[in-house]
Amino acid sequence: MENFDQIFTLIAEHEGIGLNTDILETGLINIIALVGILVYTGRDFLGSILEARKANILQGVQDAESRLEEAEKRLEEAQKQLSQASIVISEIKNETIAAKKVLLEADAYQAKKDLTTRFSRALAAFNSKERQVFLEVKQQIILSVLKRTVARAQETFGPKERAGALINETINKLEGDLL
Repeated sequence: MENFDQIFTLIAEHEGIGLNTDILETGLINIIALVGILVYTGRDFLGSILEARKANILQGVQDAESRLEEAEKRLEEAQKQLSQASIVISEIKNETIAAKKVLLEADAYQAKKDLTTRFSRALAAFNSKERQVFLEVKQQIILSVLKRTVARAQETFGPKERAGALINETINKLEGDLL
């Protein structure tokens, strides 16, 4: 901190901060002469280094441009392949959907055919059972009618006298109709 204070003290004692315009005292001529000698003697050396650097930079830029062009070509080719792959994928999807439809239709047709066959069999079995039941009912009715007829005939023709009288009466009627 003391050094900091001393700087302000020195500035205050020497009339402040100013610009020295004495060329000889400041060494400006020496600096200009030194720069001129360096430029004159180092021109060939620095020129060749700068030329090599410039050629290096140009070569790097050209390499970068050629790599960029190559990358753009590869990108374009990859995009073409992607679009072709997309087309192939969409075709495969369409073919898959068509195959599914065909399989579903075939399955539906087969299921319909199976159901028709089963229904026909069930209908035939029902019709057969219906006929069988009808025949059984018919036989029971006939049996019942025959039993009643036999019972009535036995009631009616039970006594022999009555049967004889009925036969004679029928014969007489028939004789009358024949004459």
